[in-house]
Amino acid sequence: MKKGNDTVVKNWRGPKYVLLIFLFLILGLMVQFTYLSLSKTVYGKDLKEFANKRITVTRDLIANRGTIYDSEGNVLAINVASYTLIAYLDSSRTTDPENPRHVVDKEATAQALSEVLNAPYDYILGRLQKEGVYQVEFGSYGSKLTELTKLSIEELELPGIDFIESSKRFYPNGTFASYIVGYAKNVPQEENGEIQEVITGELGVEKGYNDILSGKNGSLTYQKDLSGYQIPDTPEIRIDAEDGYDIYLTIDSSIQRFLETAVAETVAKYTPEWMIMAVLDAKTGELLGSATSPSFDPNNLSSDMSYQNPLVSYGYEPGSVMKTYTYLCALDTGLYDGEKTYHSGGYTIGPNTVHDWNPSGWGDISYDTGYQYSSNVGSMTVAKEYLSAGKLRECLSKYGFGEKTGIELSGELAGNINFNGRIELDWLSVSFGQGLSTTAIQQLQALTIIANDGVMLKPHVIKKIVNTKTGEVTETKVEKTGQIVKKESVAHMKELMYGAINNSWAPGHTYAMEGFDVIGKTGTAQIYENGHYLTGDGNYLISFAGIYPGDDPQIIVYAAMKKPYTWWASSLAPAVKSVIQNTSKYLNINAENSNPTIAQSSVLSSYLNAEVERAAKALEAEGLKVIVIGNGEKVIRQYPEKGTTVISGDKVFLVTNGTEKKLVDVRGWSKNEFVTYMNLLGMSYQTNGYGYVSQQSISADTVITPDMVLEVELQNKYELE
Repeated sequence: MKKGNDTVVKNWRGPKYVLLIFLFLILGLMVQFTYLSLSKTVYGKDLKEFANKRITVTRDLIANRGTIYDSEGNVLAINVASYTLIAYLDSSRTTDPENPRHVVDKEATAQALSEVLNAPYDYILGRLQKEGVYQVEFGSYGSKLTELTKLSIEELELPGIDFIESSKRFYPNGTFASYIVGYAKNVPQEENGEIQEVITGELGVEKGYNDILSGKNGSLTYQKDLSGYQIPDTPEIRIDAEDGYDIYLTIDSSIQRFLETAVAETVAKYTPEWMIMAVLDAKTGELLGSATSPSFDPNNLSSDMSYQNPLVSYGYEPGSVMKTYTYLCALDTGLYDGEKTYHSGGYTIGPNTVHDWNPSGWGDISYDTGYQYSSNVGSMTVAKEYLSAGKLRECLSKYGFGEKTGIELSGELAGNINFNGRIELDWLSVSFGQGLSTTAIQQLQALTIIANDGVMLKPHVIKKIVNTKTGEVTETKVEKTGQIVKKESVAHMKELMYGAINNSWAPGHTYAMEGFDVIGKTGTAQIYENGHYLTGDGNYLISFAGIYPGDDPQIIVYAAMKKPYTWWASSLAPAVKSVIQNTSKYLNINAENSNPTIAQSSVLSSYLNAEVERAAKALEAEGLKVIVIGNGEKVIRQYPEKGTTVISGDKVFLVTNGTEKKLVDVRGWSKNEFVTYMNLLGMSYQTNGYGYVSQQSISADTVITPDMVLEVELQNKYELE
């Protein structure tokens, strides 16, 4: 019996160990449960916060970027909807065979898409035939699609085809004033733990005013279930987005076109490395236009190009245009005697001799005559007799050289007037524009001193900023210095500048125009590169700085080009004269001006789904010009969209649900208006020239067909009949 009991006891040892292990596990779980229940943190983590993160979603509400307009309210930069084409390949999306939600016929779909996208059929088909993927995109062929392309694809009614909508920055006029407007592009940024594309300014006004244009994004925070859907009747926190402000530039599109035409013609003839030409309002400092070559299209940026605005970002030795400020400084000492003579031809300092552009000179001539002849020796002699290195630097600094003007454009340089005053050759060379660096915008600013009787104006390119929500307008005020040069000094300087252009023996006489009181100064500067000054034809920087009219200045013109195939300063004359003549006529300078009608601004309402006739009457009552597209009775789209600020006389396009579309008379329209109309109409077109529409190849009231191409001729606004 004893032996049997021992066996029973031994048999119970296994279950006893199992029971002990089980009890130990139960005890461990109870301890863990107590820890989880009573402790606020577990292993360093706040459980409540952890739970909230698991079920709480924060989604960004993206603010609309503000629009950039020219001074007349024409759109220069705007946000537009952009679409990415996607195709669903997974058959599990389809629950009803009669209504497929994935791509069924891949060959037919590829054929249809390739025609609309102008893409290779094999490429599209290859994307559609990918195995084991839920959906596909189509690279550059299927990205950044316009709404018109999207509509064309939707009309095909292809199963499994869809779109992802986003925004992009669009520049309706392409290269037009592109360095002033600048560009913004979609840049990936992390928001709330997610990577998304944010439109960010990177040049020009787009960069300088990026924060104001961008606005402030909002957010929506809510609770979600395991499937990712918002849980009903749970609280949500919504912070509305604050849309960006609209910006109106001082750029006048007509003057900008005059400049771009003149620059294009000059570049075609002389093929310079670069060229800049700008017009400033002499009374306000407003930049009315600035054209550059080479230019760029902000809609099609190149990774190979460095985008720098020559107006503000190029520093260079300006040459003889600086003689104006040497003489102005000497005049303001009160000691200058313009009738005093010197011997022209060469100025020797130690082993070095600086020559006039005419090496043999003109004999003994007066200081005044030396300026009009653009004599280097004259400027050096005047500086030596009436100034010092310190006094010359003081004057140049007072005239705005050596520091940024503060114009509202990115990438501005300060230039350099830190010449060596202890070396006579160095500081005397500055007197005729060598041995220092300036920018084009500094030249324009300095000329405002002469245009305003000794008072300097700060140049600016922002006319006003509009709060799109409240309608509040902030206008840029004219900023001016005190009297930094005596009026009598400016008066004498104007006489010298008049002679430099209008005296038949002056080298700047090629800029003279009968009936136009132009005053100014030409410049031909050697180019300093790789430690020495270049020689030979074409290795010069040619410039012109002028004011018109001389007796009552209204505009300031500055032009410069580097390394044209000629060294003559007169090579800029046709461009300068063209711009002055066109601008003078356009602005009615020297003509009696009647009181202009003050334009009224308003904010557009939405007319979607409204009756066309009622919508047109409402818009016309606001002083707007209505263009109806299609013969329908309901409005299915409007441009500009709801919330856009418009000015009386602006055009508003109403797209109807009608299929018959008749062409209207587009003569007199700006290029921007014409292109907008063509895109809304869905019609192919071709433009020739610059400016406003003067002729159209298809007459008004013609019913358009898909094969039609409308050709228009563009010309300067004031030349239109």
